[in-house]
Order: sequence, then C-alpha cells, then structure tokens
Amino acid sequence: MIRKIKNTSNNIMSVITRFAPSPTGYLHVGGARTALFSYLFARANNGQFILRVEDTDRERSTDESVQAIFEGMKWLGMENDGDVYFQTKRFPQYKQKVQQLLDQDKAYYCTCSKERLDEMREAQMKAGGKPRYDGKCRDLGLEDSDDAVVRFRNPQEGEVTFDDYVRGVITTANKEMDDLIIARPDGTPTYNFTVVIDDVDMKISHVIRGDDHINNTPRQINIYKALGAELPKFAHLPMILGDDGARLSKRHGAVSVMEYADNGYLPEAVLNYLVRLGWSHEDKELFTKDEMIALFDLKQVNKAPSAFNTSKLNWINQQYIQQADSQRLSELLSARLGVLQVSVPENIDLIKVVNMFKERAITINDMADSALFLFDDINEYAATSVKKVFKQSAIVPLETLIKKMTDITNWDNADLHGMIEDTVSELEVGFGKVGQPLRVALTGQSSGPANDEIMKVLGQDKSIQRTNKALEAVKEKVANQRN
Repeated sequence: MIRKIKNTSNNIMSVITRFAPSPTGYLHVGGARTALFSYLFARANNGQFILRVEDTDRERSTDESVQAIFEGMKWLGMENDGDVYFQTKRFPQYKQKVQQLLDQDKAYYCTCSKERLDEMREAQMKAGGKPRYDGKCRDLGLEDSDDAVVRFRNPQEGEVTFDDYVRGVITTANKEMDDLIIARPDGTPTYNFTVVIDDVDMKISHVIRGDDHINNTPRQINIYKALGAELPKFAHLPMILGDDGARLSKRHGAVSVMEYADNGYLPEAVLNYLVRLGWSHEDKELFTKDEMIALFDLKQVNKAPSAFNTSKLNWINQQYIQQADSQRLSELLSARLGVLQVSVPENIDLIKVVNMFKERAITINDMADSALFLFDDINEYAATSVKKVFKQSAIVPLETLIKKMTDITNWDNADLHGMIEDTVSELEVGFGKVGQPLRVALTGQSSGPANDEIMKVLGQDKSIQRTNKALEAVKEKVANQRN
C-alpha cells in the first residue's frame, strides 16, 4: 500500500521514485547518493522505489556492470520494489511513442549530414552564438530513410518553468532549445526521449537525480507535454566534490561503492555518510536507516556541492564498528583474513580478537592488519623496540613473568593484569620495565593492545612460548654486547 506524500503541502499524490543507472561501470559514490535520496524519499512517504537499468548504450553496457550495480545496491541495503526494468526490453514501446509524435506532427524526419551539422555549429560558435540545430528539415515533410533521424518539434515560443525541490523555480525560454534527436537512423531511441517514456509508463512522481541533468529537464518537460502526460516533480542534487574542490574522481580515492566494501567499511556507515552529503537534520551525525527514513525531507537538501571527506567517513565507520555485534564483526574479520590468506589457529577465538580491537579499529581491514601478530609465530622483532627494550634489565622481569604464567591453573579466569602488577611490585620497578618487554615479546613491537588482553587471546601455551623466545633473544643480544 502506498501512503500519500508528506513532503509537499498542497498536492496529494502517490510517491514513486526511481534510480536509473547506466551499466557502463561500477556503482559510484555519486550514483549511490542519488539512489539513496530517491530510496529514502519513497520510503519516507510509504511509496515505491523502482530500479531501472538504462542500457541502450549497447557498446558500453555490460552484464558485469549490471551485476556490479545490483551488488552495490544490495550491499547498501537499498531494496527496490518489483522487477528491475531494462530499457533494451522496451524498444517496441519507444518505437510506438516515436511514431505517435510523428503522426501528430510533433516530430519530424531530418536527413542533415554530420558534416553539415558540424559546419553549422562551428559557424554558430565563431559568431558567438550557442551551437544548436537550425531547423532546416523542420518543415520539409521528409519521409523515413536509411539516413534519417527523428527530431522532436520543440515549441519555438514561450518558456518552460518548473519548481525544483533543491534549486527552486527554473525558467528556460523555448527559443534557447533546439529540436533534439529522439531516434537515430537505426531506430534506436535517445536518452532524453526514453527517460520520459519510462517515467510516464512507470508513473514516476518524483525525479531525483544529479544536477548534471538539469539542462535536460526543460527539453524533457516539453516531451511530457507533447505526449499529454502529467509532469513529475523534480529534484536536482548538487554534485559531490573531492577534498580539493574538484569533481570527485579516482584520484581522490575509492569512488566505487564496492571498493569501500573491499576496504573494510560497514555498509550502514557508508549509507550514513552518503546521506550526510548534502542533507542534514539539526546537528545529528549518526543515523540508522530507520531514522533516515523517518527524518528525510528533500527540502532540506543543500543547494551547494558537497565535499567528500574521507576522514569523516572513517570517523563514522569507527563509530559503527564500536557499536556493531562482535559475532558479525568476527565473520567480516574472518573473511578479510581469508583474502590475506591468513590461517587462524584453532585456539584463537576471533570474537575475542574483535573485542580487543573494536574500540580502536577504523575499518575491518585495519582490524585485520592490527591483529596479524596473533596468528603466526613472531620471527622478527621491530629494530627500534629491540634497541630500546631488549636490555639486561628485561631478563629478570621476563623470567619472573614466565614462572607466574606457568603456575596459573585456570588461564581463562586468571587476573593477568594483576599478575603483571604483582611482578612490578615484587621487582620494585616501574610498570614499563615489565610491561614493555612483555609487549615486545607478545607482539614483536612496542605498541598494541593491553598485554593481558593479548595473553587472553593467545592462550597460556602461546603466551609462555613467545615470552620464552623473547627472553632468549634478550640474553643473546646481551651476551653479544659483552663479547
């Protein structure tokens, strides 16, 4: 059931939005943001969200790209309503509508050659004008032929006005628009025509898309009118820029949605970040999907372009990791370790690993990298740590710790932090004199989680084994220095 729209004050209508990507590559960040705003607007109004694949560019469209779009939408949790539409399966409908406009004298055949059109546009630009078709064939009454295109007979007087949700009222004089091609010589329809036919047939109530389409809108409105169709409402979203103010591209980092999946981001974090690219609600930063749906309003979308800030995305992702279920994170961590071809020893519980790192990890990949020392024996110690920590003064603390570790009968319930503190008290040294050698023994370096947390994950045997190995390395270094 479709509820009536809540985001307009006067017009009562059912809400149907659409996301209409071209399958010529991955699902990029800009497309995902457009899809999200269309999705949220539909869900906020108990409407329908349609996915339409605009695959009429047969040379560039691929099945791989179609699957990449599906995968990205699924990962982000934006489910569409009903079947997916493919434009290539709708050619008979486009052909019928082209013929309808021809029969009503709202379109005509044109046989102007490419050479003539190029010369015409060049002359117009040299004269300081706007390159546009001069209407040579408009009133010639030409018949169809192998080299004929079909042009839409655009009104030559008056103007087109529409009230955009984001940009406000936009007016374009009809004389500024030429007679655009709606069908090529082989009968293949063009974008500006197919998008109107699709939106009419699918009863799209709100067209939400990037502002790179804003110049197409007046042309499309005239086609709607020529077909006698009801106009949808329009919302043109500002572009997304990189940190440097340039249009977002690969040089700014990952721009494919699934790259963020591969890089260890959580889908709900990416979704949260995308919704904040051009939309806000008071000073709130973190939104569940249900909160996005409850609060989203197109009229709150900013007019200015949004800047993609990876640091902000990282912060949001870190918040979501801290709040996420540890079992789920352990499965994601396991998958990442599989990509890295890392085998997890049977005695190591990945949930314990997750709990040790989830407060500080930015991404799942970050967590995996930080945890690598747990899964294989340490065969090399960081040079700076060896120089600073592996000294004569480390021998007794390590020997004392090994004895205390060995004496523990129930490792899981042992107070390992208390064991370290007891060693500090017994030896009457600073905590670092005990903690630092132990940390290097357990991790191979001077930084990492708390020693007691590491030992809990490694287990008793591995903890003792690593500490013994480090002790021998210290003794060997000290002996070599004496010699």
